[in-house]
Amino acid sequence: QVQLVESGGGSVQAGGSLRLSCQVSGYTYGSYCMGWFRSPPAKEREGVAAIDGDGSTMYTASVKGRFTISRDNAKTTLYLQMNSLKPEDTGLYYCALDRWMVCSAENAPGFNYYSQGTQVTVSS
Repeated sequence: QVQLVESGGGSVQAGGSLRLSCQVSGYTYGSYCMGWFRSPPAKEREGVAAIDGDGSTMYTASVKGRFTISRDNAKTTLYLQMNSLKPEDTGLYYCALDRWMVCSAENAPGFNYYSQGTQVTVSS
């Protein structure tokens, strides 16, 4: 059974930083794409970032230069370092993975497996 368990959400003031982690278990296939998406209040889900099996990274325009996605394949862990946070970054953040979909930040909300979500709140 595939499980994605994330941690690291919280509340910060604008300009602050948070680091999200996502531990994957039960997935034994080869190369796969991992990503983060978020669900802002009263808005559609939005893909944030993705990273493929070779380590190539992709970001949605609004977080480029501020967020960094990385993965530790040995530990089967995914990370999202979020710097210079803005109030519009507030939302429920999910990590996700998929073997077959095109690896892109935009596709992350549609990935086959995803976590339970962790809240990120940025105050002005």
